[in-house]
Amino acid sequence: MGDVPVRLASRTGRWVVLATVLGSGIAFLDSSVVNVALPAIGRSVGGGFSVLQWVLDGYLLTLSALLLLGGALGDRYGRRRVFAIGLVIFTLASLGCGLAPNAATLIAARLLQGVGGALLVPGSLALIDATIDRADRGRAVGMWAGLSGVAAALGPFIGGWLVDAASWRWVFYINVPLAAVALLVLLRHVPESRSRAAGRLDYPGALAATVGLGGAIYALIEVPGHGWTPINVVLTAVGAAGLLLFPVIEHRQPNPLLPPALLRSVQFVGVNLTTLAVYSALGGALFLLTLQLQVTLGYSALEAGLATLPMTVIMMTLSGRMGALAQRIGARPLMTAGPLVAGLGLALMMLARPGTGYVAGVLPGVLVFGLGMALTVAPLTSTVLASVDEGHVGAASGANNAVARLANLLAVAVLPLLAGLDMNGGGPLGDGFGRAMMISAVLCALGGVISWFTVRRTVRVRTHPLPGVNQACQDPCTRERAEQGTKRLR
Repeated sequence: MGDVPVRLASRTGRWVVLATVLGSGIAFLDSSVVNVALPAIGRSVGGGFSVLQWVLDGYLLTLSALLLLGGALGDRYGRRRVFAIGLVIFTLASLGCGLAPNAATLIAARLLQGVGGALLVPGSLALIDATIDRADRGRAVGMWAGLSGVAAALGPFIGGWLVDAASWRWVFYINVPLAAVALLVLLRHVPESRSRAAGRLDYPGALAATVGLGGAIYALIEVPGHGWTPINVVLTAVGAAGLLLFPVIEHRQPNPLLPPALLRSVQFVGVNLTTLAVYSALGGALFLLTLQLQVTLGYSALEAGLATLPMTVIMMTLSGRMGALAQRIGARPLMTAGPLVAGLGLALMMLARPGTGYVAGVLPGVLVFGLGMALTVAPLTSTVLASVDEGHVGAASGANNAVARLANLLAVAVLPLLAGLDMNGGGPLGDGFGRAMMISAVLCALGGVISWFTVRRTVRVRTHPLPGVNQACQDPCTRERAEQGTKRLR
């Protein structure tokens, strides 16, 4: 199974998208849903600010550090199998979070959730790329990107409602039925696929990447708040050593986790630099916007979630269409315009200050930013997958998602410092909020500039029509033109 691609409109195609959206959606949802529940969690389990920080960032720590390994495991052992294992781990960890009697147990369960998420996120994209026919792949990825992004965007709204209506523990319990449905659909309707070129797993590379990323992320979390304590120095040094050793190990491995040839591809590197810029702006800006709405403007947690809902609607409506458009005209125009439009939206968020209402101060930035992200996300994701051979889509997806998660962590740690915000004061953000939005806007726009110079303008044309589909390609002249025009984005 999995050798013959299926059309998106087919029964199997729809099941594949549903399973992957549900699975990766709960992983993305958990990245944001916990934010508004932190005060209630702190009152319940105690431990102060450092505990809340680890409840929030512990999940992202293991998720980011293991994404590369998660993608490679799917390529090697079967994408459906690894995705299913990730669902089971994530579900059990969610139950552990909801039942946690103390802070230590909750943090441990959050770390385990990240492990499950690292198997889900790259596996979802790899399943789509391996199963859906090339003619529909851009639209399928657009649907995945839009709906998964919606899950993350709905996080603050859902979290606020659950905390107010029931308990903070339901923020984690809600994952259980969603994961159960995803697992049922996956096992009954999604075919297995694996890389025929996958050989022995690169364990030394996986260890170096995990240790390196883990050490780097640990430093980002701990050093700003606690300084260069002996343990922070040691773990940061170990992480730096892992990152330095990783490319050396990869050059010596017969089946490297991240093939060095990918890093010599201008497009693959360029797309990941765009991801770093755009997701740094996204993560830092939305983090501070949530604080600005609640702390400075007096919104409740639920009201803050509702304030960003228009962005969710725009992404849900347009992302699939943008994926299909990129399939026809190429990714570069959208990946250039999208970050520029999103940057304008971030600049407009400077209007969200005391004395302005929602319609004049918040809505313009939210609408324009949502449009920019809808233009960007699906083409960006498709280009990452198209930049590599089909045997390494899992590894490429894992790398790109690791970059996105690292960008989020980097932004939350560094942006407040660059903007001159006092994150320990607990009061209004003041003028620092406007500076932070402008920094984010410039950074996001930089992603568009990078895309213009690194992404090729290539129209992807399906080369292997299914029987009875696209009869225009039965004409010899049309077929010859299609074959001559077919190129993989590299």
